[in-house]
Amino acid sequence: MGFFISDAIAATSSQAQASQQGGMGSILMIAGLVIVFYLLVWWPQNKRVKEHRKLIGSLTKGDEVITTGGLVGRITKISDDFIIILIAPDVEITLQKGSISALLPKGTFKIQSSSDQDGK
Repeated sequence: MGFFISDAIAATSSQAQASQQGGMGSILMIAGLVIVFYLLVWWPQNKRVKEHRKLIGSLTKGDEVITTGGLVGRITKISDDFIIILIAPDVEITLQKGSISALLPKGTFKIQSSSDQDGK
């Protein structure tokens, strides 16, 4: 009978204690992994989100910004959810506020008029 079905053997008390301690070790291992995951992923991500919200809240007319798509421009109008930025002479685009990735230092974005470009 032992060929197809293994014999059931009762665990002694020392073996039962060892298996319970092994279960506690795995729970501690999982808790450790959750803590490491929190410190490496969630915490830095929450920090970046808070910084971005602060950036979006501090935008004012005339600020020079860069978008997530790489466009550079000057803010000409701000509404609740959208902003309008000037990217070239007489070229304005409307974007969601969330698409602003960074605020540039004043004077970074210089608009050349079409007459300046013709006189090169």
